[in-house]
Amino acid sequence: MDYQQLANLLFPDLEHDWQYYMDKYPQRNLPKGAEVLRMAPSPTGFIHLGNLYGALADERVAHQSNGVFYLRIEDTDLKRKVEGAVETVISCFDYFQIYFDEGANHQPEGNYGPYYQRQRAEIYHAFAKKLVAEGKAYPCFCSEEDLNKLRQQQSDLNEATGYYGKWAKCRNLTLEEVKKHLENGDSYVIRMRSTGNAEVQHIFHDEIKGDITVHENDQDVVLLKADGIPTYHFAHAIDDTLMHTTIVMRGEEWLGTLPVHLELFKMLGFPQLKYAHTTVLMKIDETGTKRKLSKRKDPELSLDYYRQLGYHPYAVKLYLMTLLNWNFEQWYLKNPDTDLNEFKFSLDKMGQSGALFDLDKLNNISKTYLSKFTLEQMKDYLRTFVQTYHQDDYALYFGNEEYLDKILTLGMGLNLKKRRKDYDYASQILQSIDLYYHHKLIDEFKQDKQEVKNILTAFLASYDYNDDNNAWFEKLKKIASDNDYQTDMKAYKENPDGYKGSIADVSEIVRIAATGQKNTPDLWTIMQILGKQETITRIEKVLKELD
Repeated sequence: MDYQQLANLLFPDLEHDWQYYMDKYPQRNLPKGAEVLRMAPSPTGFIHLGNLYGALADERVAHQSNGVFYLRIEDTDLKRKVEGAVETVISCFDYFQIYFDEGANHQPEGNYGPYYQRQRAEIYHAFAKKLVAEGKAYPCFCSEEDLNKLRQQQSDLNEATGYYGKWAKCRNLTLEEVKKHLENGDSYVIRMRSTGNAEVQHIFHDEIKGDITVHENDQDVVLLKADGIPTYHFAHAIDDTLMHTTIVMRGEEWLGTLPVHLELFKMLGFPQLKYAHTTVLMKIDETGTKRKLSKRKDPELSLDYYRQLGYHPYAVKLYLMTLLNWNFEQWYLKNPDTDLNEFKFSLDKMGQSGALFDLDKLNNISKTYLSKFTLEQMKDYLRTFVQTYHQDDYALYFGNEEYLDKILTLGMGLNLKKRRKDYDYASQILQSIDLYYHHKLIDEFKQDKQEVKNILTAFLASYDYNDDNNAWFEKLKKIASDNDYQTDMKAYKENPDGYKGSIADVSEIVRIAATGQKNTPDLWTIMQILGKQETITRIEKVLKELD
């Protein structure tokens, strides 16, 4: 077989050969020890927690070594591509403050692009031609039907399935046979001609898992699909070499393909880069079973879950760091006010078994983080969230910032010694302060209408906005006593049937009328925030409804 003639036959019109691209993308000019890592998602429209988990580790390793972190879009599978997915990827990582040094949609893009794989087709073809010319790859004209029959035969004989060795029927086609197929317009792929033996195993050092045993690859895997677009295997080897990636960090589900990639790098004459296989994210479900987080079952897997609820991105990153490095939590406890970027991240301190995701722990970290916010920090945080997800309500919340300041200061205790520390995310805060902006009429009084009217009428007659909390409550106790409600809770509990109710029931009537809710923080404080006129207006509105 004249392999060069075969290569020219399969790739007749390439503008450049493989050496051109090796020269076009020279070694990066980086300090000694600098690492180059990449995030390489597929544009499927679904960005999940695992992507952020990996990206945070990539970014830390690259930036703390004065290296490069770049974004490449692996868009070779058109069937899975979703319109607008790349923009979703960019916006997600922007939200979580994961910043790239170069790559897709970056300005400037960088010197190692294009960073979209479908724009790199000619590069892949140049290296495929090199392999064919060296006898290391060949065209395969087997149809899907042929491959199905092959798998069935192998299964019947209890042999390993796949396209390899004696089962690789196109491996030894003559040049004349190839020409005939091409003249007939037969569809074909390009396969690597493996020289491996699956019985042979080697020790490979993984940057996270340490030394692992890897069997040699013996499969003639597809390098270029029928449409000329590369498989992940081929594109990975070429792109990460030409872009001078030093460490490929990816999920441990890719361990099964490691033998293919090791052989492919050797076959192409590329220096072997380092691999770091991260563990999967697990959870304990309601049955007590530990399992992998699922796109179908677990909404918390999607990054949109955290964005739409308004989790602070830094709090999410703090939590993920506790999963990424086992010593981070101890470091953070000692350095609670130090930026997480100051932490010395290490691949050898990453877990080797499933990382257990705990939403409750994330919420606790988020609560603690938000509880340190000043008034201005909280307003900036809420402003960004409202602008992004509740633009129509922006004027409602920020049209009168003096009122918002009053709510956040008196209602949440910001800038005060006694402050609320029970908020996990922005939408929860907005829901909590909604009563200051919307008055809902609810009919949840335990008493009959006349009783409610009597209490509210008496309350309005005695209400003075300038009363302090003690004076206000003393007036409420008098209203309770005048209407046969017990003001001494101990006495009431001893003989509940001897009274209409207690002071708590009277407070509830006023609370429902003024706020539209049965359970709220301190009622006097709420009315101080609402102001005299709004408090009176709301109660009068309820009285009118009761008529």
